[in-house]
Amino acid sequence: MRVAFHDVDPAAVVWHGRYFKYFEEVRRTLLDKLDYSYQSMMDSGFVWPVVDVSVRYVRPLVLDQRFTVTACIVEWELRLVIEYRIHSEDGTLYTKARTVQVPVDATTREMLIGSPSILIERIEKRLQANAQE
Repeated sequence: MRVAFHDVDPAAVVWHGRYFKYFEEVRRTLLDKLDYSYQSMMDSGFVWPVVDVSVRYVRPLVLDQRFTVTACIVEWELRLVIEYRIHSEDGTLYTKARTVQVPVDATTREMLIGSPSILIERIEKRLQANAQE
């Protein structure tokens, strides 16, 4: 990615709230790779609201800077916990973050105790495919 003009404040530093857009983009890509896109979630009868976020801004990103955002699912049995890292082109860490999402029945709006089987199955399928590569 590259820092766009509309993401920076008057000092040409990325405004802290814009990082959430970067996290969302990589989270969406990660879930798509699991074949569990936001549309798939809704079609399966679940929504996954973010209930907790933590961010550590290590260094500021600046206008036109190129960077990479990565995401890794670290927990999925009871809730969905994703960790993020933003690195510069030379590998320097700029930001690290974590989101927690919980499964909610789309009809009743009640939170579930434990992730629905569809998520667990999609993750296990991806893990098996990775192991065979």
